[in-house]
Amino acid sequence: MSKNTLTIDGKPVLFEGGDTIMEAATRAGIYIPHLCHNPEFSPQGKCKLCEVKVNGRNCASCTFPAAEGQTVLNNTRELNETRRTLTQMLFVEGNHLCPGCEKSGNCKLQAVAYSLNMMDLRFPLLYPKREVDASHPDILLVRDRCIYCEMCVRASREVDGKDVFGLSGRGIDNHLVINSASGKLVDSDLQATDKAAQVCPVGAIIVKRHGFEIPIGQRIYDHKQISEVSLEIEMALEKERHG
Repeated sequence: MSKNTLTIDGKPVLFEGGDTIMEAATRAGIYIPHLCHNPEFSPQGKCKLCEVKVNGRNCASCTFPAAEGQTVLNNTRELNETRRTLTQMLFVEGNHLCPGCEKSGNCKLQAVAYSLNMMDLRFPLLYPKREVDASHPDILLVRDRCIYCEMCVRASREVDGKDVFGLSGRGIDNHLVINSASGKLVDSDLQATDKAAQVCPVGAIIVKRHGFEIPIGQRIYDHKQISEVSLEIEMALEKERHG
């Protein structure tokens, strides 16, 4: 494929036709913060953390196409302050009590907060009371932790071919729903080995009886920055896709 060039924070970056800015940045070893992006699924641009400034215009880097001569700003004080505010809002809109959560140390939301130097919550906690679904023998759904990234929705539809999850409602009434006659996980086709059961970036979908197999303090984000982990995973997937 022919290669073109844009710049990210002053660094020349090569990209291929059809690339998004996120794809071009990842291939160049540049981390753009994100929560809802996964190169295995179609991009959604939901979390807004990956927003960059392209020729003076704010754009979601996971959906915005790369183009010749673009000047992209990513690691700026303004953008990182906005990302930190968005992360604070995600924490207060759900119940994210990290010390007692099975996902602590493996949680992308927690890791993004650390990487953005988020030192407080800033906004009042909402303490939502959303239904917990423990009906499935192997999977626990804790809706209070859901950040509506739709990773499970896309994984179930695009990889598992099952369409187990969906979102319903708007604003404060937004919630994760199960595609089964009863609306319960136990009556769905979801299995613990499904992609949809593995991709939740927070602790909303937990595979039972595995929560603390790796002790807190020895988990992936306990000893690696999310920028390092994200680039390693996404570059490995990129290599796999292109043989």
